[in-house]
Amino acid sequence: MSTNGLSKDEKYKLITRNLQEVLGGEEILKILEERDLKLYWGTAPTGKPHIGYFVPFSKIADFLAAGVEVTVLLADIHAFLDNMKAPLELVKFRTKYYEELIKAAFVSIGVPIDKLKFVVGSDYQLTKEYSLDNFRLCATVTEHDAKKAGAEVVKQVESALLSGLLYPGLQALDEEYLGVDAQFGGVDQRKIFVYAEKYLPHLGYKKRSHLMNPMVPGLAGSKMSSSDPDSKIDLLDDEVSVVRKLKKAFCEEGNVTENGVLSFVKYVLFPLGSLNGQTTKFNINRPEKFGGKLVYTDYQTLEDDFRDKKVHPGDLKTAVAESINKLLDPIRKKWASNPELIKLTNQAYPELKADKAHKPIDVSRIDIRVAKIIKAEPHPSNPKSYVSTVDVGDASGKPRTVVSGLAAYIPLEQLQGRHVLAVCNLKPAKFQGIESCAMLLAGSSSDNSKVELLDPPEGSEIGEKVIWEGYGSAKRDAEILNPKQKVFEKVAEEFKVDEKGNALYKDIPFATSKGVVTLKTLREGKIR
Repeated sequence: MSTNGLSKDEKYKLITRNLQEVLGGEEILKILEERDLKLYWGTAPTGKPHIGYFVPFSKIADFLAAGVEVTVLLADIHAFLDNMKAPLELVKFRTKYYEELIKAAFVSIGVPIDKLKFVVGSDYQLTKEYSLDNFRLCATVTEHDAKKAGAEVVKQVESALLSGLLYPGLQALDEEYLGVDAQFGGVDQRKIFVYAEKYLPHLGYKKRSHLMNPMVPGLAGSKMSSSDPDSKIDLLDDEVSVVRKLKKAFCEEGNVTENGVLSFVKYVLFPLGSLNGQTTKFNINRPEKFGGKLVYTDYQTLEDDFRDKKVHPGDLKTAVAESINKLLDPIRKKWASNPELIKLTNQAYPELKADKAHKPIDVSRIDIRVAKIIKAEPHPSNPKSYVSTVDVGDASGKPRTVVSGLAAYIPLEQLQGRHVLAVCNLKPAKFQGIESCAMLLAGSSSDNSKVELLDPPEGSEIGEKVIWEGYGSAKRDAEILNPKQKVFEKVAEEFKVDEKGNALYKDIPFATSKGVVTLKTLREGKIR
């Protein structure tokens, strides 16, 4: 990790290699003429860290090799503010869990953790000075700019919480309070970085530089996500789980553009292998009858061979699984030998409980029915929403009014007379002055660019209850769910769309008496 003998330009090249974008590169070069760069990377302790974290870790290894002073921010306040991701009572345990797991991961790739500085956000974000700066920022920033800055990072929901507007401002202030020259993150953070560059000078603070990694596809072919178990491999997954998940990963033959398996090789395995001037060797061990062993010392040759179908997806997956297990093995061993770390894991991520009897939540408590939209109209005061009259098969025979935020995704004419699925036992809630008495279920891609309503099987009767094999069948007059208990939200974390367009709870299809619920064109996504 020594920087002896590296020139300013050599350091800059190492600092910026494999990045998608650099804002303020000229300022970084000026700083390197006088001293080493100071930089921070932040992570909010929400879901369990996955192998996607090795992408920034491998880049941080580059920073350290270039003499950069790196601060790792464990953004506990940010985790709480990001809507519904981390309850306050769990944040303190998750913060410690993240610190221990990140340190173990750095050790597994040969990065000395004594070169890293770990800071917990609440240690300074709750001070008088920081709070006053936050108020000063709030008096300067427009609502439009705050929403725009958080659009790619903060969870977007109907009637969003005010906390989502504060999130970008806090991340901008962190640059000043951590005393750094630059912030590092994924390109999905770009709007927050631009926000920081615009507004910090309004408070009399200097504009920082920003370094951005590309977003690496997950195993499902979309963004790797802590909330989507099919798109990720956790840092504590066992060897069998790693192999199983790699086998299921999206890795289409010849496809080099939407390939999370290949991207992991490019952005993690090759950069890590070349640290300290070493030559990377990526081995694909094939039986002789299929061509024998392949050894790659540069990524581009591997990509070219995969594009030309000289490397089979199955062989690539096997080789990547072997490499991932080598990376994870030191982390797993540390956890297995330390009862305190096992206890910490259970405190940070307790098993989902449904009630005082501590029984797992039964998905059949969610009253999802086949319904028909009688008519749909634009919301009178919100252009992003529709107001629909929906027949859900109530015994009274009366339809319900449903407000849905679908206007940006589905043309109004496509809703008229359509059969859909509706969640019928949520407590009614008002949206822009209109009470909504059910919720329409739709599937969406991981980046929310595509949204599509779920399709009940042809012939399903209006009011028919959706069922899941192996679970009980809720009564038509099911309980009205208490919104404070977030029963629906917890169960819905396990809703997804598979590669065939089937709607699933975990791996169990949504079904009616006529068959499986599907989506017409959407493949691999979430259900909301």
